[in-house]
Amino acid sequence: MTKPTIKIHNVSTDEIIEREMTDAEYEKYLIRLENASIEKAEDEARATAKAALLTQLGITAEQAKLLLS
Repeated sequence: MTKPTIKIHNVSTDEIIEREMTDAEYEKYLIRLENASIEKAEDEARATAKAALLTQLGITAEQAKLLLS
């Protein structure tokens, strides 16, 4: 399996270097991807819980905003 590439652009010389990620960079990259996936799942769970609560209360999101302002 090939690792993603990193592009480095030296603006003073306009030189562009593309290289494969090192093992350490790739490990950090995978951790960031996993964290992003976890955050997305948590956001979706919060949105689902919020929608369920609004349905239970029988109010819309706009009405809830009015109550909280």
